[in-house]
Amino acid sequence: MTAVTVRHTFLLPFKIISFLHVIMRWLLVGCFILGLNHISAHRITQKPRFIGVKMGSSVLIQCSMTERVDSLNMQWYRADAYDQKKVVLQLERDVSGNRSLTKDNLLTLHRVQVEDSGVYFCQAGNTMGPGTQLIVVKATDLTAAQHRTTIKDGLIIVQALLLALFIAALLMQKRNLSEKEDSEYEMPENDHIYQGLAIETCNGGMYEELTVYAQPDGSEAPWE
Repeated sequence: MTAVTVRHTFLLPFKIISFLHVIMRWLLVGCFILGLNHISAHRITQKPRFIGVKMGSSVLIQCSMTERVDSLNMQWYRADAYDQKKVVLQLERDVSGNRSLTKDNLLTLHRVQVEDSGVYFCQAGNTMGPGTQLIVVKATDLTAAQHRTTIKDGLIIVQALLLALFIAALLMQKRNLSEKEDSEYEMPENDHIYQGLAIETCNGGMYEELTVYAQPDGSEAPWE
C-alpha cells in the first residue's frame, strides 16, 4: 500500500463529516427562513366553525387576524361546500334578508333562508380563513306535524283492519267450500238402502207357499 493510498483512506472520514456539516448548515438556514416567513404572515381564525339555525334567524360569523384589520383588504367568500369553488360574497345580492359587515369583522346575516346555507370564508390580504359552515333548515310547525302523524297512524290502523277482514273472508270462503264438498259425498241413510227391493207377497203368502200356484207337469202355460 502506497503512502498516497494511506493518506486518502485517512482523510475520507473527515471529508464525509465536512460534507454533512455543510448540508446541516444549509438546512438550518432554510428552516430559519421558513420560520421568519411563518412569523411575518398573519393568521386568520373564524368563530364559530359550524352554525345550524332555523329560517328567519340571525347569524354572526367572527373573523379574527393577527394583524390590524384596517391595513388589510377584507373580503368574504361563499361556497356550497368546503371542496367547492369559492365565490366572492356580494352581500346585496347573494344573501337573503338584511346583512351587514360590522367594524369588528363580524359578518351579520339577518332573517336567513334555506338558500343561504353554505360555507363562508373570510380573506385578509392573501390569507384565507378556515371557513364557517352554515346550515339553514325550515322551521317545523308542531301542530301540523302532530296532525300529519295522527293521519298516518289512522291510515295504518285502517289498513290493518282491511287486511284482517280480507284474511277472515278468505278463511270463511275456504270453510264453506270444504263443507260443501263433504255434503256431496255423504253416505245415504239406512232407510234408502233397500228401497225398491221389498219382497212381494201373493195373497199374504210368503215365497215358500207359492207352490200352490205352480203349474203341474205337462200342463201348458197360459201363453202357449
